[in-house]
Amino acid sequence: MKIAELELRTINLPLVRPFRTSFGTQTAREVLILKVTTSDGIVGWSECVAMSEPLYSPEYVAGSLDLMRRFLIPTLLQAGDISAESVAPLLAPFLGSPMAKATLETALLDAQLHIEKRSLADFLGANKTKIPCGVSVGIAPNIPQLIEEVSGYIADGYKRIKLKIEPGWDIDPVAEVRKNWPDIPLQVDANQAYSRSDGELLSKLDQFELLLIEQPLDEHDILGHALLAKQVQTPICLDESITSLRSAEDALALKATTVINIKPGRVGGYLEAVKIHDLCLNEGIPVWCGGMLETGIGRAANVALAALPGFTLPGDTSASSRFYHQDITDPFVMEDGYLVVPQTVGIGRVPHLEFLDSITSHKETIRV
Repeated sequence: MKIAELELRTINLPLVRPFRTSFGTQTAREVLILKVTTSDGIVGWSECVAMSEPLYSPEYVAGSLDLMRRFLIPTLLQAGDISAESVAPLLAPFLGSPMAKATLETALLDAQLHIEKRSLADFLGANKTKIPCGVSVGIAPNIPQLIEEVSGYIADGYKRIKLKIEPGWDIDPVAEVRKNWPDIPLQVDANQAYSRSDGELLSKLDQFELLLIEQPLDEHDILGHALLAKQVQTPICLDESITSLRSAEDALALKATTVINIKPGRVGGYLEAVKIHDLCLNEGIPVWCGGMLETGIGRAANVALAALPGFTLPGDTSASSRFYHQDITDPFVMEDGYLVVPQTVGIGRVPHLEFLDSITSHKETIRV
């Protein structure tokens, strides 16, 4: 497979409501969209999950665009005939930047699967035709507004609720949600907001029978998570700390986690994500698919990944309407708490170009 053209564009897609976490508040999502066209005219699409600012990770949209333009794309073009599987080895000399690398790998994988007339779900090894939907709830202005928002999601049929927490917004809001819905599967996500000294505080969450506490400490503090796991009964789940198969192996060896959130963009792409899934499946470690407010392009690929056998917990694979009034692709619509796994070739979604053009702030084309 040879690349003939790459189109890089930045879009701005407004959110249905502001989404607040410990690393900032988003009212719209700036997204880097990639379109790859092969020498045979086959097209592949992907999106970069980096945020506008380097708050969740060191990567950010403008930086990813510059890196791809100056270093990653020229390396792939110089290689000539390539496959999706060759992207990671070719780009390995460039340090870090898994989200930018994943963007290139996914677009080429989408094109490759169109050539093979094969769906991403089939390629990855999915064994489900639909997946349960979870929803991530940001930090609300107050508890009554939180309860109102959660109530709406439960009425919609979501199978699992995830609450963002931070110091000062943890025990009380979780207690109120649990009081209102004693049986709903419930978990919390701290986005690295706590420190090693907060073990006693976080142990107060044990009473609420949560599925897990996600990433309470700094992503580099694997030892701290292992120590925290001895202080709390609720399972510790790692998110930001899991950046590769090796990091997952190390975290499990140190007993720093008993649940793993797999985000394909964070680990460098869907091929690496499957390796982490396979490791956890063999070790009896449950995994689930995290979200980064993806558009329909990224959501389609995540839904296919979440259909693998090791994904036993509902992920952040919500309906398109959870975040967007209008998605850039045909929307994902939840039915009875589930999303249908795309079975068409490639990732299973293509953008609506007229709408995409209307929200594009930057576009450039690189031709061979």
